[in-house]
Amino acid sequence: MRVIISGGGTGGHIFPAISIANALREADPATEILFVGAKGKMEMEKVPAEGYEIKGLPVAGFHRQINLRNIVRNMAFPFKLMASMYQARKIVKTFKPDVAVGVGGYASGPVLRCASSMGVPCLLQEQNSFPGVTNRILAKKSSKICVAYPNMERFFEAQKIIFTGNPVRQQLLKATNKEEGYEFFGLDSSKPVILVIGGSLGARSINQGLCESIDTLGDDCQLLWQTGKIYYDSIKEQMDANPKSNVKTMAFIQRMDLAFAIADVVISRAGASSISELSLLAKPSILVPSPNVSEDHQTKNARALSDKGAAILVRDDETKTLLKTAQKVLNDKEKLKSLSENILEFARPDAARDIAEQVVSLVEIKRLAE
Repeated sequence: MRVIISGGGTGGHIFPAISIANALREADPATEILFVGAKGKMEMEKVPAEGYEIKGLPVAGFHRQINLRNIVRNMAFPFKLMASMYQARKIVKTFKPDVAVGVGGYASGPVLRCASSMGVPCLLQEQNSFPGVTNRILAKKSSKICVAYPNMERFFEAQKIIFTGNPVRQQLLKATNKEEGYEFFGLDSSKPVILVIGGSLGARSINQGLCESIDTLGDDCQLLWQTGKIYYDSIKEQMDANPKSNVKTMAFIQRMDLAFAIADVVISRAGASSISELSLLAKPSILVPSPNVSEDHQTKNARALSDKGAAILVRDDETKTLLKTAQKVLNDKEKLKSLSENILEFARPDAARDIAEQVVSLVEIKRLAE
């Protein structure tokens, strides 16, 4: 079986894609998998690190906010799109996939458009409760659409929809020793931990809110703070000027399994993959939807949980209240318990395997028809 998996741009697209690939390989080690991503994006580094081949396209997104910089950047959009379509067609023709899988992100558009036009069955993995423009367009030519939220018939043909949930990073499912986590991060095992993960690239507004309110952090808890690489130096400088022994800042947390193991409350963006991981691990969560995403889909993701008492929603312009909110939750054992129990209802631990089964079924249908 030969499978192309296309998409990326953020960890929210990349980690599910890798999980699907791993599930396919687990089902059949002989499966040949080729990733296609966008040049210069993080998938070009993360995918090879997991042992998979990847090819990059020059594709870029269309910037909808009107300003001079975006107008200039959008002038190159049609040329990059045409070059990407040409290269995508060449990749599909050379690799000869049995099926193409799109996980969202810039590169999935050209690849799945070319694959479907060449008779290759396509499967979409839609992670959010409100799909982006690319997936809504690609859905018309796709055979199956794996979703993570109910009521997606508003956007896709009902007969194509399979409710699978979102795949998560497999290492998070391994049993971890909490004592190892405290030791790894240099934290005190006798004090609760607030974990802040603003996405793999960091979140400016969350970082700013925490910096402005850091004095409200009590000595009876600890803060493990993933700042993102581009914000780390400036935040470290601020923390060095006003040092607090119970604050641990890191540009990027490689051992997220250990970070989640010791986290009592998690402050996070409301990306689909982040929510899936938090659900699976039953972590009491405070979600801060990013306003800088298409169709404001993170707010819709967060509301799907907050309406069920499965998370606390804090707006992006209220980040100065995050530490107070987190400490209030820490001090309310009943709230901690209810948040944990309610978010677990959203967990789908077998998502990667279920999606892989749908991929295999498409290949079997295709081969029976030939």
